[in-house]
Amino acid sequence: MENQLSLHQKAGQRLMAGFDGTCFNEDLKFLIGTLCVGGIILFSRNIENPSQIKKLCFAIQEFAKEKKQLPLFIAIDQEGGEVARLKKPFSIFPGNPYIKTIDQAKDFAVTTAKELTEIGVNMNMSPVLDVPPNNFKSIMDGRVFGNDPAVTAILGSTVIDCFQKNNIIAVAKHFPGIGRTILDSHISMPYIDTDFKTLEASDFIPFKKAIKNKVCGIMLSHILYTRLDQNFPASLSFKIAKKILRDEMGYDGLVLTDDLDMGSVKKNYTLKKSISNIFDAEIDIVLICHKGPNIKTAFDELKKLSEQSEKEKIDTPIKRILNLKLKMGIISGLLQ
Repeated sequence: MENQLSLHQKAGQRLMAGFDGTCFNEDLKFLIGTLCVGGIILFSRNIENPSQIKKLCFAIQEFAKEKKQLPLFIAIDQEGGEVARLKKPFSIFPGNPYIKTIDQAKDFAVTTAKELTEIGVNMNMSPVLDVPPNNFKSIMDGRVFGNDPAVTAILGSTVIDCFQKNNIIAVAKHFPGIGRTILDSHISMPYIDTDFKTLEASDFIPFKKAIKNKVCGIMLSHILYTRLDQNFPASLSFKIAKKILRDEMGYDGLVLTDDLDMGSVKKNYTLKKSISNIFDAEIDIVLICHKGPNIKTAFDELKKLSEQSEKEKIDTPIKRILNLKLKMGIISGLLQ
């Protein structure tokens, strides 16, 4: 199926972009029709009410069809609680801190999957699998299942299973875990100076369970883990994304960056350097959440690197993207 796509389309498939506005507009026409992006991510700025967002999602997919482009991932951050783009009364569930049992996790995930499916969203950037240590004031305290890695693993995997059985792509985040930071990576670069063995015995546990349960996607964090890679955060790290997540942990699903517009990356690395690292590290999806020239710059760099690379290096992430779209019914098997 990947052989049917041009290098231009392949570069676009590796981009997931945000936009401004609450209706289909020229920005979306450019992202879909010109850049051929593989995904769109929705934020509160794009949402007024259920009928409006459903109409918008339908228009996005219809325009892609009209332009003979592949259907898109349409993603959202619907964790519930602190991070929920769909607010009450449209979405009624609280977030992870209020989920204490498997039944509560199932109720949250099944209901959320139904809400998202009804409006045309097919990917949720959830669940959060970060685990703050006991008696530690973490930036993630209001978004996590708790301080026990084993409990987080069970509740998180339950959410993943229910999302995916109900045709919503689950994206576990933020590998390899940001529970140990007090800084906000939206603003500056947090550092975690914890050794591999300690992370393996705690932070990694929920992600290992998610991988075993065949989670569709994993999002990398914008944290610098100084004992794992002294030079690059997880989202740009060959050592973390390729060597640990892919090779050591055996994950063969979709890997996404966090938003490259965030201060932790934007203030410390050029966008071209970020894209180069992402390309080398077998990271599939580049996430850029805000309107602006960075989206086109990222596309141009992905296309340039594709033109300079061997076919296998280009097509491996494309196969993962297309296979997931096929598996989840986003694209038709007739395209094989």
